[in-house]
Amino acid sequence: MVTLIVILALVVLLVIVFVAIYNNLVTLRNTYKNAYAQIDVQLKRRYDLIPNLVETAKGYLQHERQTLEAVISARNQAFTAAKAAAENPGDPKTMASLAQAEGVLGGALGRLLAVVEQYPNLKANETMSQLMEELTATENKIAFARQFFNDAVLNYKNARERFPNNIIANMFGFQDAAFLEATESEEERKAPKVKF
Repeated sequence: MVTLIVILALVVLLVIVFVAIYNNLVTLRNTYKNAYAQIDVQLKRRYDLIPNLVETAKGYLQHERQTLEAVISARNQAFTAAKAAAENPGDPKTMASLAQAEGVLGGALGRLLAVVEQYPNLKANETMSQLMEELTATENKIAFARQFFNDAVLNYKNARERFPNNIIANMFGFQDAAFLEATESEEERKAPKVKF
């Protein structure tokens, strides 16, 4: 009788541990998906700002049409990549695709802002100034949201790969999640050289 109670107690304990691990994995997976949703909100805000920025610049930049078209094209590609990533946040392929598209968009926006600097009238335009401020604020929010997402993915990955969690994760199909890498190119990551 005592042996049966001990065995039953061990089974109950194992079931409790199993349920706790499973619930923890579900919570962590939902946390990183929610974190990506915050990135998605900021990306959509940025994607909505870009056409307004381009429209404002069009009148001043008649002969810079190629730059404006590159920004719109990069925006559309990034928007498509973000939609795919929103459907399956954490998927390595969609995260890599989004990071690449965001890198292209960042480069195109950088070129546009460099062109804007060359036109004092455009730079002084109140609408353009407001849009550039909103874009800068949105970029900062995206960076913070990306950091939160990557932290949530790290917590999920750690929990998913620990023993005995990895057994339960594999049994129930908890897929690996990918980080959203920074979109800067290798050139942008290098520290600037200062010469006198």
